[in-house]
Amino acid sequence: MTQPKHPTRPRRADPRAIDRRTFLGRTLATGAALSVPPLFLPRSSLFGDGPPKLPSDALRIAAIGVGNKGRHNLDQLTSEAMVTLCDVDARFLGEAASRWPDARQYRDYRRMFEAEGGQIDAVVVSTADHSHAPATAIALELGLPVYCEKPLTHTVTEARAIAELAKTKKVATQMGTQIHATGNYRRVVELVRSGAIGAISEVHCWCNKGWSDGRFAPPTEPPAQLDWDLWLGPAAKRAYSDNVHPGNWRRFWEYGSGTFGDMACHIVDLPFWALELTHPTEVTCEGPEPHDVGAPAWTKATYTFPAGVGKTMLLTWSDGGHHFDLVRETKDADGNSLAQWGLGILFVGSKGMLAADYGRRQLLPTDRFEGFEAPAQTIPDSIGHWKEWVQAVKTGSPTTCSFDYSGRLTETVLLGIVAHRTGKKLAWDAKELRATGCPEADQYLTKEYRKGFGVAGV
Repeated sequence: MTQPKHPTRPRRADPRAIDRRTFLGRTLATGAALSVPPLFLPRSSLFGDGPPKLPSDALRIAAIGVGNKGRHNLDQLTSEAMVTLCDVDARFLGEAASRWPDARQYRDYRRMFEAEGGQIDAVVVSTADHSHAPATAIALELGLPVYCEKPLTHTVTEARAIAELAKTKKVATQMGTQIHATGNYRRVVELVRSGAIGAISEVHCWCNKGWSDGRFAPPTEPPAQLDWDLWLGPAAKRAYSDNVHPGNWRRFWEYGSGTFGDMACHIVDLPFWALELTHPTEVTCEGPEPHDVGAPAWTKATYTFPAGVGKTMLLTWSDGGHHFDLVRETKDADGNSLAQWGLGILFVGSKGMLAADYGRRQLLPTDRFEGFEAPAQTIPDSIGHWKEWVQAVKTGSPTTCSFDYSGRLTETVLLGIVAHRTGKKLAWDAKELRATGCPEADQYLTKEYRKGFGVAGV
């Protein structure tokens, strides 16, 4: 039997475990001494009589963000040992602790890594988008495998930096795009690659959902259970606004990425996978007048990808119910507009079209494909999106949404936001990580970090 990559015995003497105070001071405090608030509980009460006894083959997992999506992620990992819980909201932390009473609890992930870095095997990051990269970067620097929610990062430059760091550290990574593991996505990829609809010239991706109109409410005191300063993390310090945490942060540019960030990684993932896309060369995006604070009610973005010598392929994204003509005008097998699906993907090929969403796929127009025989199944069923990552940590097997793949996907998705916020066409130089001739884009490709929360390499 293949031995786990990260054995479960104590690892304080592990040569990989560098002095964490030195590391955190260097990586996060940008040369200054690290200043963090105290732990949620006294150190003695966190450890009790000692670390919990673990099954010999269970990963010791640290969870950063344990409410909402974080709770769902942890529910998929009950086969492993949840030894450390971290959340800025005491309510979520308490709920998680009631299910894992032996887990040690923290409010600040920096303190968690400083104290626990040598005692955990892997990390799950389920925070708001703006804290994905800072937390993930520390874990990777310590040589720890990471499962991070989508979008992988909050900015384009973070996506590149995190992907390169993961590659350097050679640890198991997975972005939380669980739809990637479904059988339907696999069958669509097989259809596209079989040539069933011929050469693909364009792909349309859409979602009727809309996260928009983020506007800060009048300042007020944060609720007692929330450490608002820690929730802000790398973002600019500001007074508490009661319409941000926990359910509406996606509406605000400082913390989320609107509907792009929430849904595009799930939906654009399918053509990205099927067509083995890498980086676009041009990006445009239309929508309402850009707002400095909040995401728009709708967007329509167009990406141009290279498709062989002298050829290009178009990929579009639309949300908020404003869709491209072909999406609205194309009828599904029941005669309804594809725009009524709620979300979906339409591949346009030289022999026909293929429409899909999370659970269905249709070759269109249907009369053109009467008697069609589906290609043989060549892509094995997934053992499960979370299980893929766990197995990869233990055995070194590959994952399907590693940071190498999901970093490129996240870059592409976030470039649509940059195009919207600049209001200009982006000529994208992926090698140099810049929009040629558009200096206005620079401010949206990266961001300023509050002292103590930077990301190495950005």
